[in-house]
Amino acid sequence: MSQNVSQPLPQDPGGSSGTVATLPVSARGTAPGPEPAESARPLWLRGLEVFAENKLALTGAAIFVIVLLFCFAGPLVYHTDQVHTHLANANLPPGRGHPLGTDADGYDELGRLMTGGQVSLELGIAAAIVATVIGTLWGAIAGYFGGVLDTVMMRIVDAALAIPVLFLLIVLATIIRPTKLSMILIISLASWLAISRLVRGEALSLRVREYVQAAKAMGGGSTRIVLRHIAPNTVGTVIVNATFQVADAILFIAYISFLGLGLSPPATDLGGMLSSGVNYVNTGYWWLVYPAGFMIVIIVIAVNFIGDAMRDAFEVRLQRQ
Repeated sequence: MSQNVSQPLPQDPGGSSGTVATLPVSARGTAPGPEPAESARPLWLRGLEVFAENKLALTGAAIFVIVLLFCFAGPLVYHTDQVHTHLANANLPPGRGHPLGTDADGYDELGRLMTGGQVSLELGIAAAIVATVIGTLWGAIAGYFGGVLDTVMMRIVDAALAIPVLFLLIVLATIIRPTKLSMILIISLASWLAISRLVRGEALSLRVREYVQAAKAMGGGSTRIVLRHIAPNTVGTVIVNATFQVADAILFIAYISFLGLGLSPPATDLGGMLSSGVNYVNTGYWWLVYPAGFMIVIIVIAVNFIGDAMRDAFEVRLQRQ
């Protein structure tokens, strides 16, 4: 609230007696106040608001949480034997005791769906993390040093990208014995290439920034600059790409398993369930195919919705609107 301050006015030239009047402070200019709260909000809060405004992102996040609970908490409630076969109960239709029926080995299909989804999510998320770490370091090193090293490293990436991904996956899967660890490595080796190109482009821009030049002037080593300044400042690109990597990794795992190069029984994943059930499509055993296929579709769609929203949330221009 403005306060009235008594301030003498100068006498008029005509000789009339001076009077004392009051002028509000606001009439003499407003003192500079604090900046608006909008500009003081942290970037992560603005990004969260952008994410929350995206209805598809919220839907995708809700679906993904439900799938996680179904796959990891479901077996704690719905107990089934997914190790020993029960051939006497093979290919039973959905009904009492088996809500989604049984497969050709007598495994309860609902319990199998939980187990297969759990394995696919574990492998997909782990492969995406490994591929993101490798691609980020490769791109950051190439972009920071530049020159001959950058040329050689990126030509390796270009040569690897020229190989069809599915062909590369099949070759690696036939060479390496399929285990959980080998599956993670196979998917990672086929997935780190794209993110390395993105991070390399970011690094080319970041290496000329003032704080990087200051770190060099203070005697900072190249390893420290790459790990402490270049790589962390590509976090927006990295996180968004890692989200899409999860969806791609789940699809790659399904490809390998569908071709019969996945995990050995009794272990399975969603692609392995599709591979086993596709032989019975013409016999009318729909419960051996559609549940696993539907689950793959909703997981990939949910992750892509989340990735699209995160891309918008990390976009500075959208955060400042």
